[in-house]
Amino acid sequence: MTENVVHLFKDEPNNPTPPAAVTAPAAAPAAVAVRPGADRLWVRSGRAMRTVVTHERTKTAGRAVARHGMYVIGGTRIVTRRAWDGRTAARYERMLRAAEAAGNYEVAAEWEERGRQFRAARHQRRMDLLTAPMDAAKGIAAGAGVTVGGLLLLGIALAVATKDIADVGTPLMALVELIRWIILIISVTWGPLVTIGPWAALLGVWAVGRHQQAAPRWALPERVRNGEGEPITPSIVVKALRDLGIAPLRNAIKDMGDAGASMLSPITIAGCGVEVDVTLPSGVSTDEVQKRRRKLAENLARHEHEVFITIPPAARTVRLWIADSGALDEPIGPSPLVTDADLRANYKTGRAPWGQDLRGDAAALSLYQRHMLVTGLSNQGKTAAVRALALWLAFDASVEFRVADLKGAGDWAMFDGLATVLIQGPTDDHVVQATEMVESGVTEMERRLTAPPGTQFPPLIVLVDEAQVAFMCPAVDEDKRPYGGSKATSRYFMAARKIHNQGRAVNVLLWEGTQDPTDQNLPKLVREGAHTRASLALGTESQARMALGDKAVDGGAAPHLLRQGLDKGTLVVASDGIDIPAGQASITVRTHYIDTDQATDIANRAKALRDGVTTLRVIERDEERDPLADIATVIGTAPRLFTQDVLGRLTALNGAAYGSWTHADLKRVLEGTGAEPYKSDGRMVVGRDRLARALANRDNDDSASAAK
Repeated sequence: MTENVVHLFKDEPNNPTPPAAVTAPAAAPAAVAVRPGADRLWVRSGRAMRTVVTHERTKTAGRAVARHGMYVIGGTRIVTRRAWDGRTAARYERMLRAAEAAGNYEVAAEWEERGRQFRAARHQRRMDLLTAPMDAAKGIAAGAGVTVGGLLLLGIALAVATKDIADVGTPLMALVELIRWIILIISVTWGPLVTIGPWAALLGVWAVGRHQQAAPRWALPERVRNGEGEPITPSIVVKALRDLGIAPLRNAIKDMGDAGASMLSPITIAGCGVEVDVTLPSGVSTDEVQKRRRKLAENLARHEHEVFITIPPAARTVRLWIADSGALDEPIGPSPLVTDADLRANYKTGRAPWGQDLRGDAAALSLYQRHMLVTGLSNQGKTAAVRALALWLAFDASVEFRVADLKGAGDWAMFDGLATVLIQGPTDDHVVQATEMVESGVTEMERRLTAPPGTQFPPLIVLVDEAQVAFMCPAVDEDKRPYGGSKATSRYFMAARKIHNQGRAVNVLLWEGTQDPTDQNLPKLVREGAHTRASLALGTESQARMALGDKAVDGGAAPHLLRQGLDKGTLVVASDGIDIPAGQASITVRTHYIDTDQATDIANRAKALRDGVTTLRVIERDEERDPLADIATVIGTAPRLFTQDVLGRLTALNGAAYGSWTHADLKRVLEGTGAEPYKSDGRMVVGRDRLARALANRDNDDSASAAK
C-alpha cells in the first residue's frame, strides 16, 4: 500500500507530506476506478426523475392538487366577499360606479338611493344595539317569571288533581331535568362538533370555489381548458367583451371593477345554447360588436358559427345566442311530412313545418299570399328547402302548381301528377317554356283581377327553380324581345314583376329559387318583390344584402358567415310569415332534410287526395288549336272539373290562345256538343264522360264525311 501511495505522489515534488502520513487517501484510486459507472447511475437516475416529473400523470396529479387547493382559497375569497357585501355598502358603491361607467345615470341615481337607504337602516340597527342589553335583560326576566309562574300554576292544578302537595314542584323539576339533558347532550357533542366544524367549513368553501371554477386556467381539467362544455357565466361573457379590442368598452368594464356583469341580463337557456342581452356602455355602438363576431366567439371558447349577434328593441343593446359546443353539428329530426302519414295542409290558416330554430323550437312558415325567394350557394340544400314547402302545400287539394325546374336533374319529377305544368331542363328552350309558363300566370292573374268583386280564387303557385338561368338566358323571340335580362323588354323579368305587383291579391304567387345571387342573375326589383326571403350560405356580405335586404343584415342576419358545405339546409329567413323574436329582423332555421325517395312517397300521398291532375310537360305554342281536345287534355282523369279551373288550365296550356277566354267562350265552344257545362253542388262544371262522348261523336261524324 505504501508503494501505491508513493506512486501516486511521485510526480508532486512540492508535497511536503510524507507518504506514510497520507495513508487515508489511499482509497482515491478505487474511487477513480468506479467513477464511470457512478456517472452512468446518476444519468439514469436523472433521466428517470425527469420522466417521472414530466409524465402526463404527474402533471395531471399536480394540476389536481393545485386546482383543489385553489378551490379552497378562491372559495374563501368568494365567501368573504359575499359576507363583506352583505355587511357593508360595498355592493352599492360598486354598482354605482358600474352604472356611471356605462353612462346609465338614471340607474346610478337608483343605486345611490339604495345605498343611502342601506346606510340609514344599518345606522338604526347600530343604535338599537345600545339599548339591546337592557331590553334583553328585561325580556329574559319577564320570560323567566312567566315561565315559572305558568309551571307553578300547572303544578298546583296537578296537585289538586292528585291530592298530593308534592306535585306542585313536578313541572319545575321536569324543566330542570330537561335543562340537565340539554347540557349533557351539548357536552357530549361539543368535542366532535369542534373537530368536524372546521372541516365542514373547509368543504363548504371548496364547493363554492369548485362551482365558480376559482382556480388558474392551467390547473383546470383539460376539457375546461379547451373550452369543451365550458358553461357560459357572466364573468366569461364580460371577459370576452373586454378582450374584443374596443377601447371604450374595455375602459368602461375596467371602471366597473367586478361589476361588469351589470351590463348583462340574466343568462337563459335557449334551445341548444344560452341567450343574454348586453347593454353596451356609452360610446360603444352595436355594429362594433357585430363586426367582431369571430373574436367574440373565440373569446367564449366557441367557433364563429356557434355565436349569433342580433339587435333587440332596447337601445345600445346586443343579444348574444351562444350554442353549446358542437351542438349545431348534430342533425335535427326528420320532417313531420315523413313521420306523420295523416298530415294535412291548409293554404290560408296552416303553417308548413320547415325545421327548427336555434332554440330547438319548431319553425313553421305561413305561405298565405306571400311571394318567396330562396337563394344560396350551389349544393347547400336550396331545392330541398323549397321542395319541402311545396310538398306540404300539395296536401291542400285546392292549390295548383306550375313548376319549372331549370336544372333538370329530376329534383321535381315527383310533381308529375301534382303540377298542371312541369318543365325540366336547363336549355334555352326550357327557359322559353318557363317564361311562357310565368306569362300564363300573369294572364290568369289579370283574368282574376277583372272578375266580379267577392269572387274566391284557388291558390296558384308559379314556381321556378334555378331562376338565375332564366335571367341569364340570351334567347330572343320573333319580335327581338329577350327572354332573359333585367330590362323592361325582358319577358321573364316583366312577367315576374307583374305577378309581384298584383298577384298576391288574387292568390297568384311566384316562388323562385336561385343560387349565388348577383345584380345580373337576380335583379333588384325582383328580389325585393318577395315577401319571404331566405338564404343559405353565401360568399359575401353584399350577396347577403341582395338575398335578405339591408334591414335584415343590419339587424344581424349573416348568411355569409354560414359554413359552406357544413351548414347545409341552414337558412336565414326574413319574413312576416314566421315567428321572429321581437326586435329582430330575421331568424336562423335548420330545415328538415327530405331526400328524393321520401319526397316521392310524400307526393304520392298528396296525389291520393286529388281527383287527378294531367301534367303538361311542354307548353305548346302552335297557333292552330283544337279547343275541344285541349279541354279534354286539361280535365285529364278527373270525373268533372269546375269551369273556373278549366279556364285556368287552358291558360296554362297556351296563354296566347286561351288567356283571354271567359266563361262565355267556354260555353260557346261546348254548346251543341252534348258536353255543355252543368251544375253540380251549386257550381258549374264540365264532365269528363260527356266530353269523351262529344269527341267520339265528332270523330264518327268526321269519318262518315270522309267516307262520303
